[in-house]
Amino acid sequence: MNQKRRATIIFLVALSAVTLWFCYLIARPFLKPVFFAMVLAIVFLPLHARLHKSIRNANAAALLSTLSALMTITVPAFLLGAALRRELTAVYQSLSASNAQNGGFIQNFLQLIERTRMWLGRYIDLSQVDLRAELMDRLQQLSAFLLSQVAGVAGGVTSFVVAAVISVFTLFYLFRDGHALWRRLAAIIPLSPVQLEKLTIGVSRTITASMYGGLAVAIAQGLLLGLAFWVLGLPSPALWGMTTAIFSFVPFIGSGAIWLPAAIILMLTGHPMKGLILLAWGAGVVGLADNVVRPLVISEQMRFHPLYVFFALLGGVQAFGVIGLFVGPVALALAEALFSLIREEAHTQKDEVKKSGTTFQRRQN
Repeated sequence: MNQKRRATIIFLVALSAVTLWFCYLIARPFLKPVFFAMVLAIVFLPLHARLHKSIRNANAAALLSTLSALMTITVPAFLLGAALRRELTAVYQSLSASNAQNGGFIQNFLQLIERTRMWLGRYIDLSQVDLRAELMDRLQQLSAFLLSQVAGVAGGVTSFVVAAVISVFTLFYLFRDGHALWRRLAAIIPLSPVQLEKLTIGVSRTITASMYGGLAVAIAQGLLLGLAFWVLGLPSPALWGMTTAIFSFVPFIGSGAIWLPAAIILMLTGHPMKGLILLAWGAGVVGLADNVVRPLVISEQMRFHPLYVFFALLGGVQAFGVIGLFVGPVALALAEALFSLIREEAHTQKDEVKKSGTTFQRRQN
């Protein structure tokens, strides 16, 4: 009977492992939007709690909380996008109309190429090299490459829309049924209420700290680049500062999507010194602010060493993309909490062994 029961348990465990693996394969394409919805649910949970007190209907409260979260994200992005479109149109018209006597932007760029060729010609033989022809050939190749990427961009937009719909759908049900889902999950997890609460508080605090860290980086980089635009006399420093704050959430590219093109345009339109200053400021100050501000803010909230947080952020971004800014610190906090629980269980077991040994000795005496 014992052998049959043991075989039954082994069979059920193996079948459960296979089933969980298939469930993971099914859910893997949706893990990022679902995790993003969980982040939003935790961040906007205080707002939902207040709304739910005023609106007793669970569906209405969840719908209003979801719409509030969406409006908080989409309305500023829409207004900023409209302002950027006007600003970029003005920049394009200015570049097209400026320096008309010199042929405009393209002519200035070609003159820069020609001056570079003449300077290099002092040291090496470039008589057989036609830089303009090479440039036109590279431009044609670039155009063909961009055309070939149109389908990929369309597919990326479609994937983004699908992920956004999944996140919104998940966010609504997390607001509406989050407590019930958590109670069911807590009943399955073989941990005491105190241990489970410790894990929950650690994860929630980590996600909130990651959000604070991202906002701190956005504010710092936006202010730094807006200050540079203002000092250099460039147009719309406040607008480009806000744009930099938005782009600071994009991994790897970040604020470089703003200051690098601006520096190149300055150098190509007859302002090489301003371009070099902006390039040095962007790479040396604005770009490095992310590596300093975010780990410091998150480590202050999580009470971790900034070096641990730095590698958690870097590894999380490389593994999961932008959502890794939350996954990395959460994994670090979970690891710390789990090791703490293991130590507590080990100490508890050791104390129980000591007590049982002492009780046995007393009975023997």
